[in-house]
Amino acid sequence: MSFTDFCPKGACDGSGWVLDESGDARPCECREIRVSRAKGRRMGTGIPKRFQGVSFDRNPVRELDPVVLREVRLFTGAIDARIAAGDGAWFQGDVGTGKTSLAMLISKAAIEAGHSVAIYSVPRLLADIKETFEQRTTTTYSELFRRLCDVDLLHLDDLGAERRTDWVLEQLYSIVNERWQSERSIVVTSNLTNLDELREQVGARTVSRLAEICGDPLHIMGRDLRMARTG
Repeated sequence: MSFTDFCPKGACDGSGWVLDESGDARPCECREIRVSRAKGRRMGTGIPKRFQGVSFDRNPVRELDPVVLREVRLFTGAIDARIAAGDGAWFQGDVGTGKTSLAMLISKAAIEAGHSVAIYSVPRLLADIKETFEQRTTTTYSELFRRLCDVDLLHLDDLGAERRTDWVLEQLYSIVNERWQSERSIVVTSNLTNLDELREQVGARTVSRLAEICGDPLHIMGRDLRMARTG
């Protein structure tokens, strides 16, 4: 087994320390990466099994709009700089058009670069937040909220699929606003292609903050690729 199997940078033997020319030990770059990855593993679902092999060279991604693919390639190609700047990406489109695959490419690139990433469907995220109010849970609301705000990249899938309540609006705005204030990255997908409809569903303030973090939504047009493959 090679050292790179232990150390993401291939610089140490897995101990997290490197000996310099004088024989003194100094921390390896992998220490920070390991801490970041561990933080991400405690959050969200990780890259789902269905998307672990997602690639620009495989379907359904390679079938998508080349203009959109170019934007995603630019983002993943500069993943360290984009996350350092707190940049985000926002994908809108009908069901089955490849939004989640594109978002997973960004999350996967961030994880491979050593950043902490939390991936949630919005309904799952809200369910996890609700669990913190139950007596049997070991995680408090404040602990979960802080992790959601501190992770390098927060990936929110299927925004707008949740049932709209005042409580939901408050939770979504609190998380997005905190990340906006801290200049931390967000990747979001939504089946709601009309911004007025999205504002009605998740709140105008949340949509405004997402627009500041992510810029204009990337619209993914076309047929339902999942139905096309089974039809």
